[in-house]
Order: sequence, then C-alpha cells, then structure tokens
Amino acid sequence: MVESPFLSILALIAVVLLVAVTGGIGYLTLADWRDRRRRDEEKRTTRSTTPKRR
Repeated sequence: MVESPFLSILALIAVVLLVAVTGGIGYLTLADWRDRRRRDEEKRTTRSTTPKRR
C-alpha cells in the first residue's frame, strides 16, 4: 500500500497541533499554580501584619 503525501502532511500537522495544545495547557496550568501561590502568600503576609480588631 502506497501512502499518500497528503496523509503524511495531515498526520504531521495533527501531531504538531497536539503538541502545541498540550504545551499551551501545561503553560496555563503552571501560570495558574504560580499565581495562586503568590496570592496565598500575599494573603498570609497581609493577615500576619494587619492588627486584629477587638
């Protein structure tokens, strides 16, 4: 069976898109995790430096 060059190009494009989407999801997950850590750290420092009301 002879492979069509069109199918080879289509498979290559599919793999490239899969890698790009997976990388994008990984980047967004990492950015969200980093931002959440930063927000939690700010809350902790704000809470510890704010005087408590009576």
